[in-house]
Amino acid sequence: MHSSDTDLIYSNPKAQVKDFAFDAQVVEVFPDMISRSVPGYNTIIDTIGRLSQRFVKPNTKIYDLGCSLGAATLAMRKSITAKQCQIISVDNSPAMVERCKMHINAFKGDTPVDIVEANIQEVTIENASMVVLNFTLQFIDKADRQTLIRDIANGINSGGILVISEKISHGDRVIDENLTDLHHDFKRANGYSELEVAQKRTALENVMLTDTVEQHVARLTGAGFSHVSPWFQCFNFISFIAIK
Repeated sequence: MHSSDTDLIYSNPKAQVKDFAFDAQVVEVFPDMISRSVPGYNTIIDTIGRLSQRFVKPNTKIYDLGCSLGAATLAMRKSITAKQCQIISVDNSPAMVERCKMHINAFKGDTPVDIVEANIQEVTIENASMVVLNFTLQFIDKADRQTLIRDIANGINSGGILVISEKISHGDRVIDENLTDLHHDFKRANGYSELEVAQKRTALENVMLTDTVEQHVARLTGAGFSHVSPWFQCFNFISFIAIK
């Protein structure tokens, strides 16, 4: 028996697998999909909460860019102790935004949350003490990534932090193949079939274009962050902190 919120999107053979999109079908199963697809996801979310306790300053803004259903937003909202702050959570999927509002409103919190349906590249970042890009940059056109990171850096106050989590590639075929195999094993261990693994991979091929660690670090330092480091990695999934 599968509950209605189990991810079965790629469980039946498709004549043609269309490009992955954050549509209503994905929104329904998103928490199940991400916990079974992204190793260490809960650790990343918990740590975003901890970092918000440490970095968020009074009278500043916090941005969750590509917030999906608001997991990082909720983690921060529960952890922030600074007063007079505002969280701005942005996603360009109408279905995600609608469901995110329900999720956020189900939990009481001292910090107000503004959930915005918009393209994150059109959002002005200002007076920010913390910005989160959790598995979002990988869906942005490669040519636009440096500009986006620079705009974020420009809007972060001195001492503020950007947390950026991504799927990465390595530029080393042997490493890439081994880490991809480990990731597919992880998905199989979480109940995904060979068919689901293969079809999901096809669906993401054209929409998720990954960078290497070196490219991420160069982009972050080039945008004006003084302190950049990966803090978490499992297989080909990584999370960086960048402090201004």
